[in-house]
Amino acid sequence: MEEKESSLRRPPAKEFPRPVSEARLAIASLAARAGDTNGALRDILAVVGSALRADSGFISLLSPDSGRLEVEARFNLPIDGSLSLAPGQGIPGWVAWHGEPLLVPDTSADSRYRAFRPGVRCQMSAPMPAGEGLVLGVVTLDKDTAGGFGPDDLGLLAELTEAAAGVMQRLWELDHLREKARQLETLVAAGQSLVSKLAPQGLFDALARDACRMMRAGACALFLNEQPGYLRLGAYAGEGTTTPQAGAFPMDSCLVAAAIHTRHAVEFADIQSPEYADLADLPRDAALHSVLATPVIFEGEVLGVLAVFLGRMHRFDNDEKRLCAVLASLGAVALQNARLYARVFQSEEALRKNERLTMLGLLSAEIAHEIRNPLTVLKLLHGGLGADFAPGDPRRTDLRVISEKLDQLEGIVTRVLNFGKAPAHLHTRCSLAEIIEDTIILIRLKLAQNNIRLQFLPPPRTLVVDGHKGQLQQVLLNLLINAMQAMPDGGAITIAVSEDKEGAAHRAVMEVTDTGSGIPEEIRQRIFDSFLSGRPDGTGLGLGIAKRVLQGHHGDITLVSTGPNGSTFRVNLPLAK
Repeated sequence: MEEKESSLRRPPAKEFPRPVSEARLAIASLAARAGDTNGALRDILAVVGSALRADSGFISLLSPDSGRLEVEARFNLPIDGSLSLAPGQGIPGWVAWHGEPLLVPDTSADSRYRAFRPGVRCQMSAPMPAGEGLVLGVVTLDKDTAGGFGPDDLGLLAELTEAAAGVMQRLWELDHLREKARQLETLVAAGQSLVSKLAPQGLFDALARDACRMMRAGACALFLNEQPGYLRLGAYAGEGTTTPQAGAFPMDSCLVAAAIHTRHAVEFADIQSPEYADLADLPRDAALHSVLATPVIFEGEVLGVLAVFLGRMHRFDNDEKRLCAVLASLGAVALQNARLYARVFQSEEALRKNERLTMLGLLSAEIAHEIRNPLTVLKLLHGGLGADFAPGDPRRTDLRVISEKLDQLEGIVTRVLNFGKAPAHLHTRCSLAEIIEDTIILIRLKLAQNNIRLQFLPPPRTLVVDGHKGQLQQVLLNLLINAMQAMPDGGAITIAVSEDKEGAAHRAVMEVTDTGSGIPEEIRQRIFDSFLSGRPDGTGLGLGIAKRVLQGHHGDITLVSTGPNGSTFRVNLPLAK
């Protein structure tokens, strides 16, 4: 574009009077101003306008989102409505496009001029350089008289604007660093909060809330990829009440599904556009515009999508995308931990149920055993009565019924006693080390949760026993759970396995040692009795059941030592032939 005669470019630098020096000093002093860049822009405009005696003026900055020049500071201009120009539009747009200052002595003679206020007859603009040929914005001043500004004024405006650009860049950099520090602090706090959430819904709500706070977002939603082909809204955080649809909805009707398909963050500039109107996963809130959808991935599995909604048109930079990706990763790890803890709690509940069932079985067996003795006496006495009644005597029928009922009671008692015995066909040859390793895997999370270290010292060679694997594993679980309960503040458990020889018989020996508080002296001699417990919440059956199981396997369990520094139990089993 050729410059018209009514336009003048920046003249050579020259000396200016004292007020100009004061203007330079005033602009430079704004570099120490913190936390108020908009106030700094207003002060810069006031200093420049006063030094050049302008009748009106404004500072417009290039918006990275819209690409337009948006007016950020003004004086003596209408304040109703927003003032913006496209690059190349108006005198400020021409300056931003070319990166050169421009003076229009008579606005009526220049077709590029765009009026923001009636009565302006002279206008000049200077770019705010950002380095490498880039422009931050434009400072524009007006005069109500034609020729009100001269070449010297344009030179001063360019010089002051360049100084102002340096000041604003430093202030923006400080603001940027403060914002990153705030986001990092929020991210760290979110990570600490997420790992403490064990309930899934509490974790979902915390993740959405922390993302909303970290990104200063208008709203944030967490969508869960639980059912193939469908998404479910897991949590929503935001000031509005117009949340996305609840329940599961097809993935092909969701905007955030793009993040699942690509496994990368996906952004959308304006969800208020008509093409997004029918999507099921978007909140019906006209105040929300831009969205960043980040997949929540754990070990290659997409667990869901974290969607951040902003109340303005915005282009998400790489730092913002990385922050959301890190938060999504923290959420994925926390969600997986919550699932694992839920499995641990389920296993504990199953163990407690099994313990109660075992207690009932043991109680039934003891009752049946006690009933069988007097029942045997009754049968013997009844058979020896030798009562012989006449064929028509009703007492003859009574004796027959009594005999049948005694036989029936004996059958019931026998079935109850046999119920607790493991059938011989369920016994298998199994490695004692494998039983121990499987049991350790089962309770590894419980050990970590209670800050307990476990060391397994396997035997030099494989020791094979003949028995019921589930029952033997239950014996070891009882010993380990008792050891953990004896160490509420953490500690160590050692399992050592060795081989022992008693005459011609070879036996496997397993010793379980803990660093707990020991067994009270008053109950040490009776710890294998049923219903004896040293804990208020205990049933007193664990060690009693363990002893019966081992005796059923031709083995035994004994207390080797106990005291304030811990206890040691020894289990021995015959090796399979």
